[in-house]
Amino acid sequence: MDVQIEIQLIAVIVAIACAIPGVFLVLRKMALISDAISHSILPGIVIGFFITEDLNSPWLILLAALTGVITVVLVEAIQKTGLVKEDTAIGLVFPALFSIGVILIAKNANDVHLDVHAVLLGELAFAPSDRLLIGGVDVGPKSLWVMGIILMITIGLLLTFFKELKVSTFDVGLSAALGFSPVVLHYGLMTISSVTVVGAFEAVGAVLVVALMIAPAATAYLLTSDLKKMLVLSVIFGVTSAIGGYWIAHLLDASIAGSMTTVLGIVFMMVYLFAPNKGLIAVLYRQKQQRTEVSLLTFLLHLNNHEEETERHVKHLNEHINWQQVRSKTVLDLAQKNNLIAINDQIVSLTQKGKEFTELALEYIITNKDENIEHMKDDFFLFRG
Repeated sequence: MDVQIEIQLIAVIVAIACAIPGVFLVLRKMALISDAISHSILPGIVIGFFITEDLNSPWLILLAALTGVITVVLVEAIQKTGLVKEDTAIGLVFPALFSIGVILIAKNANDVHLDVHAVLLGELAFAPSDRLLIGGVDVGPKSLWVMGIILMITIGLLLTFFKELKVSTFDVGLSAALGFSPVVLHYGLMTISSVTVVGAFEAVGAVLVVALMIAPAATAYLLTSDLKKMLVLSVIFGVTSAIGGYWIAHLLDASIAGSMTTVLGIVFMMVYLFAPNKGLIAVLYRQKQQRTEVSLLTFLLHLNNHEEETERHVKHLNEHINWQQVRSKTVLDLAQKNNLIAINDQIVSLTQKGKEFTELALEYIITNKDENIEHMKDDFFLFRG
């Protein structure tokens, strides 16, 4: 098989394997834990090597995964004391464990190819050179098989425990009431996350592992509130960014991992800006719309309380309510478009529709202080601000 194809296959498998647990980490507001795991598993890798003296031993993955779970346990134990928050606990635990791993390497493995640079950065370009031989037969890159097996296990567990994961992610209390153990599910997810991180470590390094685990999920989160769609979108974003990043690196003769991470960042930024509902531009537009509608409601209530023409003159908006001319025109235009007011000789009057809306809105505000009136606007407004 061509080396380029093998590199892209490894990247795609890693992207899918990271995207699945990444969705649940993002939804559980535990994105930082992936970074903590990706660094704190170093002592597990080192201890596994000391025991087996073989960098290819599966014990390295198992012990590293165990270290990842220990990281989560320590973070939660510190957090539960109530003295520090989760981000602080993470900042305390993973540097300590990572430093232990660095010291173990420096003291006991100086003559072995187990260095911090290789662990942190990884290099996809070299992944195909590490071949898996079965009975003397070359069956392909070892990373492809390792990540393929991890991916199959992850998909199998996802299909088996999807309902339980979904319930425990969104409502821990309901999960416990239904007989699902939130603790078991939580540590199961952390174990899968740890195993995935360790499996991808040698091929892509910690930086790209974290990016592939969090960026696609965060991007998908901005586009949908449906868990299944979020999983699918996360996988799509991860795969397309991995392939796109590879070809950009190929054209620019740059770092593959760096290019993939950059593409992930660009994709996230585009969605962050232009997502239909949660994007920054949509949010800013909605806030502007809401401010205009609040001003409109204020003006309608003012008209409803005053019969004198001086209080209902167009210029009153500028002279007495202290609105800028642009804001005044925006409010008047919106009210007219919705047939809430009529303007004759610069005097503003409520229409029948305007009176009905204003009276209902006033009554609703008085009797439902903690509720908004968006549904009433939907009933009365043909055009929103």
